[in-house]
Amino acid sequence: MTKPPNDPSLRSWIRVPKGSDFPIQNIPFGIASWNGEPPLPATRIGDTVVDLSILADMGLLDGTGIAREAFLASRLNDLMAFGKPAARALRERLSELFREENPTLRDDNELREDALLPADQVRMHIPVEVGDYTDFYSSREHATNVGTMFRDPANALLPNWLHLPVGYHGRASSLIPSGVPLHRPMGQTRPDPNAPPVFGPTKQLDFELEVGFLTFPGKPLGQRISTAEAADHIFGLVLFNDWSARDIQSWEYVPLGPFLAKNFASSMSTWVVTLDALEPFRTAGPAQDPTPLTYLRTQGHEAFDIALEVDIAPEGGAATTICRSNFKHLYWSMAQQLAHHTVNGCNVRCGDLMASGTISGPTPDSYGSMLELTWRGTKPIQLSNGEERKFINDGDTVTMRGHCEKDGLRIGFGEVEAKVLPALPFA
Repeated sequence: MTKPPNDPSLRSWIRVPKGSDFPIQNIPFGIASWNGEPPLPATRIGDTVVDLSILADMGLLDGTGIAREAFLASRLNDLMAFGKPAARALRERLSELFREENPTLRDDNELREDALLPADQVRMHIPVEVGDYTDFYSSREHATNVGTMFRDPANALLPNWLHLPVGYHGRASSLIPSGVPLHRPMGQTRPDPNAPPVFGPTKQLDFELEVGFLTFPGKPLGQRISTAEAADHIFGLVLFNDWSARDIQSWEYVPLGPFLAKNFASSMSTWVVTLDALEPFRTAGPAQDPTPLTYLRTQGHEAFDIALEVDIAPEGGAATTICRSNFKHLYWSMAQQLAHHTVNGCNVRCGDLMASGTISGPTPDSYGSMLELTWRGTKPIQLSNGEERKFINDGDTVTMRGHCEKDGLRIGFGEVEAKVLPALPFA
């Protein structure tokens, strides 16, 4: 019997360095370009990127249910449009082609020469064309910390928080891939509550440690996706840094929520790890009390054990790990987020992005933002070079990583990284 793609004993004829995020059991999907050629769908094994358009052109991906034209597109949407069964069949076919005992690609020197490239020679792009982007607020620890800082510590959670996944609609146009720098945003702040607001660069630039999921086509407008159906509509996950300007946000967010404080940039990792690849790492999420309303109830394990960490590297300096958290801490699961998003008949389209909200754990070193790690700037963090940080400085590079590990199998996301540049001059 053929071993399934998640079998820990599988080995590839492509070399996979020890500790790699991308063993043969992963098979993530992304959009890559090289030598000035147009961006095309790709996957990755170890430190090798594989051009899927070449494999499709040779007929090696026929029978998966995905048309060859989808492998010539500059985003994964065309591939994802064929749905979960086709994406699963594609992953299974690629798993077969890369196994150490399969000679089809392994022994075809010319085909290997054309289709395989070192990862450090390719440029990665945003993997999907995101039509709509929703940001949730699903970490109880994060919501409690923020409520404690800005409101009444005895009533840190607002009355609705334990009854529904709070979320808001973000800006899809300012999503950027890992490696692309961003300029410090500008806006109104009110440092003196007794004086008029002022305009200028944010002084409280922050990261938000998040994980996002990307959707297959949903149901027509007016229909809903249940928690039991949610997995069939989730293609895969990415690491996500939803940058935030805290001082701008604190002035502008009443009554409709953040605007300029959030819409200037959000960074996402470039390899989409499929939900199928993460199945071995399902785990129990936090106990939910009170019991959610019927449409939000789930069966089985809906959380995933994904270890997360955040580094800050100052200009020309070494990186310091300042946060270690885990995706499993989220109070509201992805299935609940998607069910709530669509319960009123809202239609979800292929390539929509749903971000988790800041992921904070139960201990101070697991808080997923500078706002919490430094407790609104009152407890600065010390970097390895002796410098202190209350928030993010110009020249700092923020890097987030995530991986799962169990029974000797490691599945990872790579990283999402961005450098902060000074604010652009205001004309």
